[in-house]
Amino acid sequence: MALYEHVFLARQDISQQQVEALVEQYKTLIGEYEGSVGKVEFWGLKTIAYRINKNRKAHYVLMNIDAPSDAIVEMERQMRINEDVMRFMTIRVEEHEEEQSAMMQKRDRDDRRGGRGDRNDRGPRGDRGDRRPRREDRDNNSDKAAE
Repeated sequence: MALYEHVFLARQDISQQQVEALVEQYKTLIGEYEGSVGKVEFWGLKTIAYRINKNRKAHYVLMNIDAPSDAIVEMERQMRINEDVMRFMTIRVEEHEEEQSAMMQKRDRDDRRGGRGDRNDRGPRGDRGDRRPRREDRDNNSDKAAE
């Protein structure tokens, strides 16, 4: 059997429980074809780059699948029919990564740092210190030096 990484995007207006039910539905489908689903990661509700069917956000899910190609074909067919699945992508891989995916590692890093936009390292007014002073500040400083 072949190894696959499968990512799908579910509509923003369904609940997390409904997303988990979708995953269970596809797990049982893969099981019927004597395949197995390894790691499943819920990346959460994220903003997407462009609107898809009037949705600005989507629930992202990653599944590591070990199954025959017939199972993947059937799963993708059912995803095309399902109104809750907006997009999906399946990639065949040589081996599954056992540690967290890059998306989950990024989320952990953001949680530790304090989230996006954390600028505690900057001084007042957001100055970085490596910029040239503004013209009026330079003129005022040169006037003070001349006195």
